[in-house]
Amino acid sequence: MNFRLLPLAAAAACTCALPLAALAQTSAPQRIEITAPALQKLDQSAASGSRLGLSLRETPAAITRIDAAEIEAVGALDTQDILKLVPGVSFSAQPGSPGSVFFRGFGAASLSQLYNGISVQYDAIAARPVDAWLVDRVEALGGSSSFLNGSGAVGGSINVITKIADTHGDLNHARLALGEQRQAAFSLQRSLGAHVLRADLNTTRGTVDTMGRDREAWQVGLSWRAGFDAFGAAASHTLAVEQQHERVDQPYWGTPLLRDANNAVLGEVRVDPRTRGVNYNVVDGKYEQGVLWARSILELAFSPATSAAHTLYRYEALRDYENVETTTFVNNNTQVQRSAALLQRHNQDVTGSRGELTHRTTLAGRKSDFALGWDTSYNRQTRYPLSVAGPFDRTDPYSPTPTTFYATPGVVPGYTPGATNQLRTLALFAENRTVLAPGWALTSGLRADRIELTVLNRRTPTATNPAVFETAFKPVTGRVGLVHDLTPGWQVYAQYSTAADPPSGLLATAGFTALRDFDLTKGRQVEIGSKASFDDQRGEVSVAVYQIQRKNLSITDPNDRTRVLPVGQQSSRGVELNARWRPSATLQGGLQLAYTDAQFDDFTETVGTTVVSRAGHTPANTPAWVAGVQAACQLLPALQLSADARHVGKRYANTANTVWERGYTLLGLALQWQAAPGLNLRVRVNNATDEVYSATLGTNLVYLGAPRSVSASVDWKF
Repeated sequence: MNFRLLPLAAAAACTCALPLAALAQTSAPQRIEITAPALQKLDQSAASGSRLGLSLRETPAAITRIDAAEIEAVGALDTQDILKLVPGVSFSAQPGSPGSVFFRGFGAASLSQLYNGISVQYDAIAARPVDAWLVDRVEALGGSSSFLNGSGAVGGSINVITKIADTHGDLNHARLALGEQRQAAFSLQRSLGAHVLRADLNTTRGTVDTMGRDREAWQVGLSWRAGFDAFGAAASHTLAVEQQHERVDQPYWGTPLLRDANNAVLGEVRVDPRTRGVNYNVVDGKYEQGVLWARSILELAFSPATSAAHTLYRYEALRDYENVETTTFVNNNTQVQRSAALLQRHNQDVTGSRGELTHRTTLAGRKSDFALGWDTSYNRQTRYPLSVAGPFDRTDPYSPTPTTFYATPGVVPGYTPGATNQLRTLALFAENRTVLAPGWALTSGLRADRIELTVLNRRTPTATNPAVFETAFKPVTGRVGLVHDLTPGWQVYAQYSTAADPPSGLLATAGFTALRDFDLTKGRQVEIGSKASFDDQRGEVSVAVYQIQRKNLSITDPNDRTRVLPVGQQSSRGVELNARWRPSATLQGGLQLAYTDAQFDDFTETVGTTVVSRAGHTPANTPAWVAGVQAACQLLPALQLSADARHVGKRYANTANTVWERGYTLLGLALQWQAAPGLNLRVRVNNATDEVYSATLGTNLVYLGAPRSVSASVDWKF
């Protein structure tokens, strides 16, 4: 597959000609608070790109950092809203796979979605959108990054970092929002001598995607700092506890696709417009999740050159599902047939410890920084599935007959355990950055994991599901990158990195069939890029060109369709551009543009009784083009108008590439008025054109994105 340089070069040229901008705060009294970050973002650090405290300029990788100010500026409700500002990322949050994120040609099973740098190793399910009120920033690292975060990071890593007690002073911040999504939130921070106490509370109510969704979350942190301890080191300790609860009543599982005269779904997806907003699930269907996080963070500074940190953490989650999940048009699209009832519970606990030591020194007279440490965790998850295939009934497409879950034939109440997965992980890691010569720096990282998996079958053993299944993996992954300063404000870099992840599925749920005699897949990436400031530092731009290859994914044996072989291969290549510009005190904006050319190089699957090759095809739900633009204009000293647009290109619904949807574009508008110092009123319209589009495509169902919505909010900082 040849690299399509012409469209990439044309896109980059067009981008450089556009008025890119970044939102920034203004200090003039009675002027609106423009909540985007300062344009020195490339000089800020990102923990998700390195353990050495490197700035974005110094990091030999494409990394995006989205701060709290930017999050407020775009009116993000949750973490998936925030991902709109990451070049090339597409996403959805359907109930069965709420962490559906696609990045650099790979889906959630091959991405790391971290929470404060911690993975619970079940990202496609556990990485549900978190209320933006709790989030301090989001960092996204493109491409293979297992050397930082462990297995699963072939396509990239996304790290959600929550607010925590800090040294920025006392704070009172309240928000009240009305509309389809209603919100009440409050944050408080107080200095208590050597201690700092912070508390954040948030609740949202409303209807999203034709279903009621209620979320409550709170977090409390207590930080303590001292100038000395028993070792003569400066010390700080933070204890943080966070709890999240979400309940979705009658979850919307998707809208059935219209079928042709041969009762098939082929070509461009077709949705009956009269079914938009219709929910076919049982009326008492539910999804519910409760999550508890607890972290103890100790930091020691032994000298300006040497420091240490340790994080002890605990994660507990309970997830419940009671739904009828599949609907299909039948009888020449005159009725909808309902099937696939699932009663499911996930009980997951993770306990972990992560420590690291950082030392800044010189080698042969050259500055050289080191970080080394360990990462260990114990992850236990028990699943309680009851699945009934159906079909159950046929109903009117526009006014479905109301039914209840436990009235569904074959569904009985009660939870019977199916399997327990126990993951024990121990990793050792090291990282170094050495200045080779003025303007030249080499960064390297290495991680060695030992992952032990035990699967306990809680039901009757069979040949393909034994009573106990044990396996172990020992991946070694790394990165080496070179950064060159062309000028103090213009860097170029090149890097090579590797990753590892399961051949199919997730280790937290994988069993004997998926992993017997299999090793982890191997991913590798080559990336070159550039980062620069321009227009007297009023603008910043980053460009990256990459190629990723993932080997040993599971495919059907062409000679025996009952067997699966770990010999498949998938690859992607593309270009990403991220830019911001503030040409004047009253005009600012930003642009993200990404082109991804993803394909299966070697992949087969079973269709009926035939094994079919999908080599050369594009993975499902992977758009070639993703673009976003934001702009803000201060019309009056206290009045700001902002707009944002996001385009997601054509996607396929299946690996056969026989079902597809053309691209869509969403427009957002907002008007913000600073009524008094610290008091802001904001009105926002999402999907202003009421575009009908699919957030996720399937061959039978599509999960439609949210229709037009209007919200109004009041923010008060006092």
